[in-house]
Amino acid sequence: MGVNRLIDVVLDETSLAPASPNAEHERRIALFDLKEANTFTVRGEDRGPYVLTLSMLEGRLALDIADQRGERIVLHHVAMSALRKLIKDYALICDSYHNAIRNASPSQIEAIDMGRRGLHNEAGEVLQEALAQHVEVDLETARRLFTLVCALHVRG
Repeated sequence: MGVNRLIDVVLDETSLAPASPNAEHERRIALFDLKEANTFTVRGEDRGPYVLTLSMLEGRLALDIADQRGERIVLHHVAMSALRKLIKDYALICDSYHNAIRNASPSQIEAIDMGRRGLHNEAGEVLQEALAQHVEVDLETARRLFTLVCALHVRG
């Protein structure tokens, strides 16, 4: 499987807000998918695979990266300024999507889902850029991490 990957992702429970069933489902899927397939490289380090703990500290995203024995490699903080609008927009479009599933035509659902996926891609790219100095991730990993950041940001 290689060393440039995550073997576990933990969400700091004190950073999590109560979630709707849909949000909780997305969070569980993102965690499962991240553990199954990801690309995660800590620049200047070769101690992977890694364990990542995500939390919100003083309004910033905290990525606590450890080796598989649990020894911290780096604690990286990311400013949320570039992500806040994307998080808000993503929450709104996800709500629209879940409402559409119950009430809208298939073509309306498809249109909302295309917008949702496009926004998710954009957010993944912004997160990749925000992490780039310390951590390299592929787009799919960044998209899944963004889903988890959304779960943390509600309370943070």
